[in-house]
Amino acid sequence: MKADWTEEKELKEEKEKILREVEEIISKWGLKMPKEVCLVLDFGLGDFYNQGLVEFWVANEEKEGYCGKFLFLFEKQTCPSHFHRFKHETFFVVKGKVKMKADGKEFIMAEGDVFPMKQGALHSFQAVEGPALILEVSKPCVPKDSIFEDERIGEL
Repeated sequence: MKADWTEEKELKEEKEKILREVEEIISKWGLKMPKEVCLVLDFGLGDFYNQGLVEFWVANEEKEGYCGKFLFLFEKQTCPSHFHRFKHETFFVVKGKVKMKADGKEFIMAEGDVFPMKQGALHSFQAVEGPALILEVSKPCVPKDSIFEDERIGEL
C-alpha cells in the first residue's frame, strides 16, 4: 500500500518533527495511528500549518474497492478546496471540530458527526477550536483523482 504519486506534495525535512507533535496530541487522546503509510502533506505550497494535513492510511484496496484513513489537522489548518472525479468519501469526526465547506455551503461538524461527500463535490475542511481527527472511508485513492482549486497544487 504505497502512495508514490503524493511525494512531490509531501514535506520531507520537517516530517519527523511534525509527526512527533501529532503523536503527542493523539496519545493524549488515548489513540494510536497506523504507521505503514503516513503522509505529511503541504500540497507543495510550503505553508503546512495553514494549508496541509497528516494522513494515516489504514487501507487503500484498489482491487477490492475501498480506502480508510485518518486525517489529522492542527488548529486552523485547512485541507484546500478540491474535488474527486472517482472517489466518493464519507467523513466521521473522531476528535475536535471541523468547519466543512461543500458545494458552496459551510457548516461545523463535531465529534461523532458523519458527512458523505459526493463524487465531484468541491470541498475543503479546517480544524476549529483545537486540533481535529477525521476518519475517511471512501472508494480507493488513485493518482490524479484529487483536483485542487488552487492551480499551484493541481492534481494529486
